[in-house]
Amino acid sequence: MGNALIAYLAAAVAAASHTAASPSGTTAALAARPLHSSVVLHARPNGPRLVKVGPRGVLGGPLVFGVVGVRGRWVEVTSEALPNGVPGWARLGRDVSVQPVRWTISASLSRREIYVRRDGRLVRTIPVGIGAPDSPTPTGRFAIAEKVTGAFGPAYGCCILALTARQPHLPPGWNTRITYYVAIHAGSGQGSAVSAGCLHATEADVRYLMRTVPLGTPVQILR
Repeated sequence: MGNALIAYLAAAVAAASHTAASPSGTTAALAARPLHSSVVLHARPNGPRLVKVGPRGVLGGPLVFGVVGVRGRWVEVTSEALPNGVPGWARLGRDVSVQPVRWTISASLSRREIYVRRDGRLVRTIPVGIGAPDSPTPTGRFAIAEKVTGAFGPAYGCCILALTARQPHLPPGWNTRITYYVAIHAGSGQGSAVSAGCLHATEADVRYLMRTVPLGTPVQILR
């Protein structure tokens, strides 16, 4: 891999993390996909193994990572398989390939809104319900890990966009032995702090996200 491509990848991740334009004039976030049936994520480039993942996500969808950093021939990724704030590293060209993502999502918990951008330009603002005081929505840099449709009932609606975020603060009475993931899904309470940590949007807005933003789209959740 040439140094020019490595420099481009690093610039693309930096641009996406600030939802700003890259040198080419567009916001070029990155998603990583495994080149094999499983991938080992490392604690750092050439570092100890953290976890082996694949070939599917926790909900059965195709395995995709959000890229949050580049160091040489290694990419730093956010994954459902790792706790919040713990990235993994994979070797580019050996373990994963990367593709540009023109979309980014940011969420403001204080404003209780999601902002959807394409090439750095705001294209949709979505009111959401956020985590209740005893089960707040976690903040940080995540990605859309899986998109699932089905008959989930009124609590989830038509569709679920699962993030690489986990809910460490469960509502009272929930099973602490189970790992719960944060998602964007249909539900009530837009503009209020009512959820178990997920972001509740209208069904129309969730359907828009399902057909528009690809897997690996970066999602930054801010207070």
